Amino acid sequence: MAAIRAAGLGQEVILIEKNTVLGRKLLLSGKGRCNITNACELDAFLKRFYSGGQFLRDAFKKFFNTELIAFFEERGLALKTERQERVFPASDNSASVVEVLKKELQEKRVKTLFQKSLKGILVEENTVNGVILRDGKTLNCDRLILATGGASYSFTGSDGLGISIAGKLGHHIVALRPGLVPLETVQKYPLEGLTLKNIRLKFSDGRKEIISEIGELLFTSCGISGPLVLTLSGNVTQWFEEGKRVFAEIDLKPALSTQQLSDRLNRQLAENPKKSLRNIMKDFLPLRLVDVFISLAKIDPGEKASYITRLERQRLAGPLKGLRFDILRSASLEEAMVTQGGVSLKDINPRTMESRLIKGLYFCGEMIDVAADTGGFNLQAAFSTGYLAGESAAT
Repeated sequence: MAAIRAAGLGQEVILIEKNTVLGRKLLLSGKGRCNITNACELDAFLKRFYSGGQFLRDAFKKFFNTELIAFFEERGLALKTERQERVFPASDNSASVVEVLKKELQEKRVKTLFQKSLKGILVEENTVNGVILRDGKTLNCDRLILATGGASYSFTGSDGLGISIAGKLGHHIVALRPGLVPLETVQKYPLEGLTLKNIRLKFSDGRKEIISEIGELLFTSCGISGPLVLTLSGNVTQWFEEGKRVFAEIDLKPALSTQQLSDRLNRQLAENPKKSLRNIMKDFLPLRLVDVFISLAKIDPGEKASYITRLERQRLAGPLKGLRFDILRSASLEEAMVTQGGVSLKDINPRTMESRLIKGLYFCGEMIDVAADTGGFNLQAAFSTGYLAGESAAT
């Protein structure tokens, strides 16, 4: 987007690409469907950022979701808006998005150098003078846009190199950490692959707590993932950075109070005295989770309802409103959907995306310290900052 905008304003633009093809990481986004943006209003949009949201106001003023949607639709890409206002290509194929961008680069006569990696930036008197490639070749330029991404999914070529180079030029680098990432739990129950819907999730460090909306959670071989976990994982990784211990509680029945749930369980037991506990609990939970619950309550799953004591009923009802998991750690940065941290926003002019330290050097996308929730917010930030950087560098 930065190259397209700069070339559209009449500049001669060279795009340096490490891979043999364009858009490898974009092809993976949205599970291969590419959630390009979110159609919500600006204020609601900014609230979905847990890092750098307010910094993006100028970029969004220049090029926001309505402009991005128009950009693709005017170039023949049909789009659709799904639940939670997430915008996807109607084809459900991220390759459709990449093809539009590739075609636009060609029409704007942007020269792309494939399989070329950046080694360093030439700077004279705090002004960009060119770049040095890994093969030793030098390209002269007086304006350079770094859009090399974070450090997640490094096999796509996004390995944090640009962030490292920016650091060597004197920019402050906010420590990189995973965002939108699965979490590993101490408790390892045989629940891998089980999805829980319409639940609520709470994370706590013992003093502060964050509570999710109602949504979905997925159990993995190591712990928990799914939309609710990914959304709040940025806060959890921040607590880990601060050396705090973190636990999660799953409210399996958020529509019912603890008393309502207890009354319902008692009624079921009373009305079905000859039924086994396992069969009764199937009315409350998925079967695989039933076995875990009964095990935690230390009750024989074949025990008849009429023999369940009051204390045992309490041990069953309590976890329905707060099934606890101790969080051991997050998955690695390599496994994260986004990278938190990067070039400090204090070193970037939000009106132009230009470095405050090096004249003619611009930053955009995931390599800057901006990160948001799932739902198209991170891609919009990348497109918007890219557009602004391209325009600023060209004028």
